[in-house]
Amino acid sequence: MATTRVRPQVSIRGRSVGPIASSNAVGEEVPEFEPFMLLPRGPPPLTDYLDVWDVNMLKEPEEVNKQQHHTDRYANEGLIVRRGQEFQISITFNRPHDPSKDQFALEFVIGATPQYSKGTYIPVFPSEERNKLWGGRVLDTSDNVLTMGILPRADCIVGKYGMYVAVVTPYGIRRTKKDPSRELYILFNPWVKDDSVYLEDGAERTECVLNELGIIYHGAYDDVSERSWNYGQFEFGILDACLFIMDKGALPITNRGDPVKIARKASAMINSKDDEGVLVGNWSGDYMYGVAPTSWTGSVEILLSYANGGDPVCYAQCWVYAAVFNTFLRCLGIPARVVTNFFSAHDNDGNLKTDILLDENGKVDRSRTRDSIWNYHCWNECYMARLDLPEGFGGWQVVDATPQETSDGMYRCGPASVYAIKHGMVCYPFDAPFVFAEVNSDFLYRDGTLTPVKVNTSHVGRLVLTKAPGSNGRSDITSMYKFPEGSAEERTVLEKAEEYGVRRQDVTPPVADVALDIPSLEVKVGAGFDLALDFRNSSGQRRTVEAYTNGYVVYYTGVPSAEILFQSPTVTLDPRRKVIKVRPEDYMGKLVEQANLHFITTGKVKETGQIVTAMRVITLEGEVIVMVAGTPRVSEEMLVTVQFTNDFKFSLENVHVRVEGPGVMSPHNKLYRLIAPGTTISWTESFIPRRQGPSKLMASLDCHALRQVRTHTHTHTHTHTFCHKSRSRV
Repeated sequence: MATTRVRPQVSIRGRSVGPIASSNAVGEEVPEFEPFMLLPRGPPPLTDYLDVWDVNMLKEPEEVNKQQHHTDRYANEGLIVRRGQEFQISITFNRPHDPSKDQFALEFVIGATPQYSKGTYIPVFPSEERNKLWGGRVLDTSDNVLTMGILPRADCIVGKYGMYVAVVTPYGIRRTKKDPSRELYILFNPWVKDDSVYLEDGAERTECVLNELGIIYHGAYDDVSERSWNYGQFEFGILDACLFIMDKGALPITNRGDPVKIARKASAMINSKDDEGVLVGNWSGDYMYGVAPTSWTGSVEILLSYANGGDPVCYAQCWVYAAVFNTFLRCLGIPARVVTNFFSAHDNDGNLKTDILLDENGKVDRSRTRDSIWNYHCWNECYMARLDLPEGFGGWQVVDATPQETSDGMYRCGPASVYAIKHGMVCYPFDAPFVFAEVNSDFLYRDGTLTPVKVNTSHVGRLVLTKAPGSNGRSDITSMYKFPEGSAEERTVLEKAEEYGVRRQDVTPPVADVALDIPSLEVKVGAGFDLALDFRNSSGQRRTVEAYTNGYVVYYTGVPSAEILFQSPTVTLDPRRKVIKVRPEDYMGKLVEQANLHFITTGKVKETGQIVTAMRVITLEGEVIVMVAGTPRVSEEMLVTVQFTNDFKFSLENVHVRVEGPGVMSPHNKLYRLIAPGTTISWTESFIPRRQGPSKLMASLDCHALRQVRTHTHTHTHTHTFCHKSRSRV
């Protein structure tokens, strides 16, 4: 269980007059009466003056505010609006308002010790000429009811505000009592041009702000797998959880109008490495004291658990960090998406190279090889103007919450301009050199004397994917990060990056006339398969290769867990295919999460001494079935059934099954202590949808021997009973 580290308390004495407001949860009680003069006997009777009988925040989902501000899907009873856009409040007085003699204002406050100069205390008057910070005007009057329009600045602080109605009397200012029902949330507004997160493309804006149903890509670049995810940014409690994260990170209230500062702080707070943030990372394969990263199906359970006690949640790997970060950003109104980079380099020294060391026979020397390439790595992109950078560097920004390297003393990354990364302008903050290396490193094979014998300049950053807007398809955004390999533009970019201290090593290995390829395969967990080695001889002469083939169970980070195969065939080429048989008993019992097998073949051509190499990552597949039956209507009971059959020759122990769906079903989980060989489990749960329209139910099955078995099925609230089945890969 993760232990909570207590931060040392340091006094502010000598540094500032008072503490910096860094909590949205703490606010001073505003006095109900603020006298203009000394009143020894207390305030006189104020019955002759304007008084407030009721305040209607117009906060219901079907009312004007949430409809116009695209916030009607939040499962939150409070008023939620977006900055830079007018919203309405209706006030019922004890008599009709008379502008000639009645003076009042709506007061909005956020954080402790609100101040006008810091934008944390904002009075809004019914006369437009008096308003300096936010706009305000009378929209309608009807008897005692006055409706005001309030226009927050497009760069105002994002968070939860208190609201009071203050009426001026000859003796002082009389305010309404503090009332939680009159609090409101103000979010970023990507629909308004003056907001720094404005996103013009309507389809991308809808996808990256309003869509709760995510698809995260993993596997290999030529064998891409999909993982459905419930971002759940509109679910009950999630908005408050996101504000709690900023409070826990002590982000000053005055910085919460800047998406750059929020994204940078959150990239540190989503991981727990040095600040008791949301998620504990674990790549060991031992998840006894938490939930295996492959078992999660959504962000809701994670964020609610963290907000409930403030203790980091166990456990996460890169896609979990990215998915939870995506929920945080979308919930606050910052357009965001999860991005997967296939064959992602982790460059520690900035030289843009990853080394595989070979012995004198051309075999991989595992004792000396320390570098690894992640089969894939997930990070986030968020859309915002970069007012701190020269013009043109706004737009999509890389942020990464996976704790890899420190940045300014904390485990965080970004925001880094995607445009800057593509054009080699890695001098601009934040952390652009690190991201540049993740997509641009060279893959080098070196012999025993560390002399490069083969280089692959296109292996790293082979494919960058994200979910396509408005569909379940893929969007290839590799061209946003790099120019085509070998192009004149790419050379210019590398020269530009070199000016800022990031450079590739100049390597010119001998020209090869023998090539090797390992074709891709689709393999189910527990099945045997044939691994083919395809040699091609373009020399026109006889060639003989002494080859070495190693097979490993690997983590998706490329780190080997266990060797499952070693063969050293000698192959005479003409051309030639060599087939190696892999048995299920070779790898079963050794699998770790992702169920990845990594095969690498290296060899030396006898006649020329040249080195040949090839690699192949095979992701094993499993299957689980989820069925939904019932009458899919809002507020009426439905049933979901999850089924799984153990087709293996051994028992599965401590099997965790989870299922959830945004707007449809809160997270549910069940533990099966034992699933014997040939046994089928069937788990049925009831749920009541709270929102009509399309959604998706996502299920996962996870245990030590079998990771990443998951599926999903689409649902839609309509008027007839249906039964839908879905099958999925690991």
